[in-house]
Amino acid sequence: MREETVKSDITVVGGGLAGVCAAIAAARLGQTVSLVQNRPVLGGNSSSEVRVWVCGATGHGVNRYARETGIMGELFVENQYRNKEGNPYLWDLVVLEKVRAESNIRLFLNTDVHEVEAYGDKENRVIRSATGWMMGSERRIVFESEYFLDCTGDGLLGFLAGAEFRIGREARSEFNEEWAPEIADDITLGSTILFYTKDAGKPVKYIAPSFAKDITKTTLPMKRVIRSGDSGCDYWWIEFGGELDTVTENEAIRDELWSVIYGIWDYIKNSGKFDADHMTLEWVGALPGKREYRRFVGDYILNQNDIIAQTRFEDGVAFGGWSIDLHPPQGMYSLEGGSKHMHPDGIYTIPFRSLYSRNVSNLLFAGRNISASHVAFGTTRVMATCAAIGEAAGTGAALCVQKGVTPRTLYREHLQDLRQTLLKSDASVIGYSNEDHEDLARKARVTASSEWKQLALEAGKDTYLLDKDIALIVPLEPGMDAISFLVNSGEKTELTAELWNTGREERYIPSRQIAVASVKIEAGEGQWIRFPLTWYPDRPQNGFVILRENPLVSVQMAARPQTGMIMLENRSKEEKKPDAVKVWAQQRVFRKLPAIRVEPETTAFSPEKAIDGVTRPYGGPHMWLSEPIMEGREEWLQLTWPVQIVAGEIHVTFNDDVNVDLINLHHHETPFQVMPELVKDYRIEALAGGEWIEITRGQSNRVRKVVHTLDQTIVTNQIRIVVESTNGSPHAEIIELRVYEY
Repeated sequence: MREETVKSDITVVGGGLAGVCAAIAAARLGQTVSLVQNRPVLGGNSSSEVRVWVCGATGHGVNRYARETGIMGELFVENQYRNKEGNPYLWDLVVLEKVRAESNIRLFLNTDVHEVEAYGDKENRVIRSATGWMMGSERRIVFESEYFLDCTGDGLLGFLAGAEFRIGREARSEFNEEWAPEIADDITLGSTILFYTKDAGKPVKYIAPSFAKDITKTTLPMKRVIRSGDSGCDYWWIEFGGELDTVTENEAIRDELWSVIYGIWDYIKNSGKFDADHMTLEWVGALPGKREYRRFVGDYILNQNDIIAQTRFEDGVAFGGWSIDLHPPQGMYSLEGGSKHMHPDGIYTIPFRSLYSRNVSNLLFAGRNISASHVAFGTTRVMATCAAIGEAAGTGAALCVQKGVTPRTLYREHLQDLRQTLLKSDASVIGYSNEDHEDLARKARVTASSEWKQLALEAGKDTYLLDKDIALIVPLEPGMDAISFLVNSGEKTELTAELWNTGREERYIPSRQIAVASVKIEAGEGQWIRFPLTWYPDRPQNGFVILRENPLVSVQMAARPQTGMIMLENRSKEEKKPDAVKVWAQQRVFRKLPAIRVEPETTAFSPEKAIDGVTRPYGGPHMWLSEPIMEGREEWLQLTWPVQIVAGEIHVTFNDDVNVDLINLHHHETPFQVMPELVKDYRIEALAGGEWIEITRGQSNRVRKVVHTLDQTIVTNQIRIVVESTNGSPHAEIIELRVYEY
């Protein structure tokens, strides 16, 4: 046995996606990090050991423009390129390589932390060290740091340090939460084990083990969906333990879940009710995927009302968007459905005050153990949201090291630094803009080779029968006079269109009607029908145009999608009491648009958007688009300063279409490995001695944000990026340019 001490600026305990993103964020800001994980792989519940889909703010496409950016965004995009089919083992490698790329991280796998040394009274604790045992290596390791992050999920590190926490459900009276019980209790969400199946191509017999449960003696065949071809998270509802202690009774919970899985497979294979003769089990998990245990108490406890109201916190450092998703205590044995959902009207923010301990001064946390009520936890618990929280907590910890302050003091005295650091890292934040005084691009004048001004899409081959209301998200800058649709009609009829606002920049649902127009149309095909809908808002924002149902009419669809616009369908007839974001759905018309013409021209894609400080859609697209790229004409975006500047580092953020819902495993596939909107090949030039010289370039680019550190600084008053090709878009699309001296 070997005993050793490892010293670092920050120790992160827990190597799920929250811990991974926390460690990477802190390491990229120059801090040394010990990342301690008690399993042989990283990724937590998303890893090949458990195989849960990485869900997040998109809500499987329910929310618009909601995919996470920052480190989680990098993981999504890299996995899409390398592992489009969703192989769990390749996902493990994507996560591992992202960690190993950071020289400031020391990774300790198979290391279980079981001791914490802390001092101080109950109200003011400080962690001095955490001790772990590296299984298989007989190494006892003491981790000493100034700051610690508990990303364990179960909250073990903070518990051992004496951090205040909760388990179970709060009483309704505490936060006036509609979905809280009248009386507080210790009920939690249960745990799940998943299984994979495959077609062996020949008959395969199955003999159930002696402990397999006869599920025909349970309510499962009647109350749950069982299909022979389903696999993995299709069986998310195999859940148990909500009425038990999901940690101390973990082994008993595992055994019950196993008995049900092998019983379900016996039912599928041997009941005669399924075409499953050639089907076989490929993999059965051995590790229960826990949903809930301890939730720490921070300076703020996020609650249901914050989620539904989309409270705009001054210290919002991450966002979520998954529904409040709660499950019955009895799990799979409940006579109710396996889950119930309440959706906010879009994405919501998570405050930094919910990411650090109220009573342990050097403890931050990220993941499912943050400071939230049980009901609010029902949405923050999904893994892409946990990852975004992890990046925020890791960034906060790094700034605490740099400034020598506690997380509470960071919130009170250095909140602007935290916001701006997150924005510079392209983290998942909304509602703020770039105010970095070191960014020289903010002082430049922006020009471009061209600018896309036409919100006009010509028809392709497809049509859409107007048997339900459809809607179109349109950026209004400066405004709208009219919109025209290309339609076919079998007889004389009337069409109605309406223009609504969305209420808030992060919402994509109708809020208040602005204008309405009805137009009589003749029988015939290929008719451009113009609707006079006028609105010039006091600031740029999205318009929500509704074309009302008329089954006598079909709409000509456009030949291609267009950045900045989305088509939606009204699904109210298909949903039972749907929340607003589910009434207007995009899944079946994803990346499709009707042929339209909007009057007048727009300035929503002007060159100035590349330095307006907003790096994701928020009341408009916030990016520069060129006119369609033509052979023999280069498209470029240029910064010009009134005086000479010294440039040493250039940041470029490209458009990777955050409206696309990516997933790590097998829930669905998107039709491309690289986002078509991303710029592929480009060069960056500076004006020196009256000539443009190339100072750096990018080739075969497939990522959203690229930081170019120049071999040597350059003195100039003009810098431009020249787009040579894209990954499929007809336009050059750039979200942001930043320039720094260092």
